[in-house]
Amino acid sequence: MGILEGKAVVITGAGRGLGRAYALHAAAAGAAVLVNDVDHGPAAEVAALITGNGGQAEVSTHSVADAEQAAAMVGQCVRAFGTIDGLVGNAGLNYQVPPWDDDPARIRELVEVNVLGVLYTGLAAMRVMRERGSGVLVNVASGSLLGKPGGAAYSASKGAVASLTYSWAADLAGCGIRVNAISPLAWTRMVEADEVERARMSRDLTPALAAPLVTYLLSDLSAGLTGQLIRLRGDKLHIVRQHAVKEPVLTSPRWEVADIAAAFEHDLVPEPPPGERWKL
Repeated sequence: MGILEGKAVVITGAGRGLGRAYALHAAAAGAAVLVNDVDHGPAAEVAALITGNGGQAEVSTHSVADAEQAAAMVGQCVRAFGTIDGLVGNAGLNYQVPPWDDDPARIRELVEVNVLGVLYTGLAAMRVMRERGSGVLVNVASGSLLGKPGGAAYSASKGAVASLTYSWAADLAGCGIRVNAISPLAWTRMVEADEVERARMSRDLTPALAAPLVTYLLSDLSAGLTGQLIRLRGDKLHIVRQHAVKEPVLTSPRWEVADIAAAFEHDLVPEPPPGERWKL
């Protein structure tokens, strides 16, 4: 009996790449999976693989960027499988461009999928989960939230997902709903389209390597774990520290320019530049 036996989960952006790996792994662990992707063909292929192996799956082509469609997606899961136990907010867009050449329409499209998509689907799912007193939300962030050259809009969107995760975890702690985020790294279509990523990554980092983390978070094995951002990069697994005050905290009755300059010269140590943080 799999660790997700009897559970119903929705995985967005599950037609390809990481989402596909999450869906197949969750199904292999016993979950009934609503395979969501705006591209019907890849989603139907994943669902067919699941049902062909004796599992339960349905296809959803709803857009996460539309609140009504996001709610309809959750409703489809409930109708098909009787409930919703977990949601993996994986659907996302990415592109690379110098910030001075960025296009407002392209930024809006990315934010609507990467940020509003997580919000809309999460809100729809948690409303059902609150009524039954349990559930799991797994949001997909990225190491790029620390700052990534050529990917400001994407980095900002993933920073928003992390902040959303922390807020929802606090909101839902008393409702029996756990909320965590993951920061996976794998060779996908996004990497293929990114010259910098291609240069620093190995094709051996397959999406399948990241899937067990999602299955773990969806399962009862992770009971009590909430409000965390977890990074999995091949053989490396760690928690990403949330934004916090960095010691020392200096005190002065009044801060003048000269005082601030002296503080940075003698006491305050700045964080590494964004390019260095991004390599982690």
